[in-house]
Amino acid sequence: MPGAEESSHMGAPDFRVGGRIFATLASQKRGYGNLMLTPEQQAAFVDELPEIFLPVAGGWGRNGATHVRLAAANEEVLAGALRTAWTLRMEKNAKPGRAVKKTRAKR
Repeated sequence: MPGAEESSHMGAPDFRVGGRIFATLASQKRGYGNLMLTPEQQAAFVDELPEIFLPVAGGWGRNGATHVRLAAANEEVLAGALRTAWTLRMEKNAKPGRAVKKTRAKR
């Protein structure tokens, strides 16, 4: 995905575009990846494939943060979900007045 970069947040790998996170592996030890979606996108993914997608617990989940069961997702499903999260992040980054964060170089 153009402009996507791997980084790290609180010791977990994440994926960013324009310095902002669209996916993480913060829950990888529990078998999940995480996507930053809208609540509506989350509902569509969960409704279509509940064996793969579920909301993150609490407020993050209510705002669209979504777990992906990595062992259950095939490459096509995962690629489509990642592209959805990336596209959303690109759209948010393009909004007027939205500053793009500069990423720090890894040491």
